[in-house]
Amino acid sequence: MGLEQAGAGPVGGHGDGASVSMRLNGIPEEDRAPHPQPSGNRPDLASTPARKRAAANTISTEIQPNTRKAGNRPDESMTAAISDFSGWATGKGLKTVHTTWESQVKTLLARLDSEKGALGSAASILRTTDVERGARIKSIPSSLNSY
Repeated sequence: MGLEQAGAGPVGGHGDGASVSMRLNGIPEEDRAPHPQPSGNRPDLASTPARKRAAANTISTEIQPNTRKAGNRPDESMTAAISDFSGWATGKGLKTVHTTWESQVKTLLARLDSEKGALGSAASILRTTDVERGARIKSIPSSLNSY
C-alpha cells in the first residue's frame, strides 16, 4: 500500500497528483549545453605547439606573478594581527592560518611551474617518440624496401 492509497495524499505535497521523479545520474535538460562538445574536442584545449607555448607564456608572464602577488598580499596585515594578538589563542590561530596560507601558495606556484614545464616539453616528447618509433619500424627488414 502506497502513501496515496493510505490517504496521505500525493508524495511531495503536490495536490495535483502529478508524477514526481528524480534522476541522479544526469544533468537536467534545462541545464544542458545546447551543443555539447565531444570529450576530445574541447575548444579550450591547447593542442598545437604554438598554443602550448602561448599557454606556457601566459602562465609565466601573468598567472605566476599575479598569484605570487596575491599570495603575499595578506603578509603585512597578518603579521601585524599575529603580533597584536600574541599570547592569545587568536594569535596562535592566526599564525597557523598564515603558515597554511603560505604553504598553499608555494604549492600552487610549484604546480604552475610543473604545468608550464609540461606544456613546454609535451611537443618535444611527442616528436622524440615519433622519431624513435619511426627508426625502429624502418629497422625491420621488409621485402617492400626494394621497390
